Amino acid sequence: MSKPALMSLHQALRKSFQTLEGNQKVWKSVLADCSPLMGSLGNLAEQSRALSNVQISNTPLRDFPDLEERLRFKLSQATDTVLGKLNEKTSSLQSVRDSISNQVSAVFQLYEQNTDSLDLLAVTERSATAPSVSDMLEWLQDAERHYRQQFLRRKTLLLTLRADDLSLLESAPKRWKSLECPGAEDHITDTLCKVSFFTESQ
Repeated sequence: MSKPALMSLHQALRKSFQTLEGNQKVWKSVLADCSPLMGSLGNLAEQSRALSNVQISNTPLRDFPDLEERLRFKLSQATDTVLGKLNEKTSSLQSVRDSISNQVSAVFQLYEQNTDSLDLLAVTERSATAPSVSDMLEWLQDAERHYRQQFLRRKTLLLTLRADDLSLLESAPKRWKSLECPGAEDHITDTLCKVSFFTESQ
């Protein structure tokens, strides 16, 4: 067994989990920003629908010329603004996904380059401060898969939304919330706890 190979792999694993920890915080923060924006989308769609259901010409507001057109224009503008902000947030989620994917990919590449000098014991041995290399590689793979799938589902949902499709906009907040995977996020948090001694030791 090559000790330098194991040490360089441990170093790369440490960096990966540190990257994962930082990115998990960013991911949660971006999703927290998205929730009120999704709520706004739903509200704007409800307002647009209410406007369509009201005959302004039959109300005291008929004396205001072009009121319906102006209200509709304002609602449409506000909807476009919210959709624009959500697209910006999606770019932030994509950056998180890419950062994690690149880091995990680099670790697996290093592992594959050194497989000849790493015996089974070196890869499966655990200690009081460090989980086994095989466990850590599996945990990283699980986390990478989770964020890749989450990003794809959320991006796909946003791509279906259009300012003129009120039904989709009204259901968007509920559908966005249904994509949450608290179990998977908890699993990643547990993983980061399991490797905390390992990532802090040099």
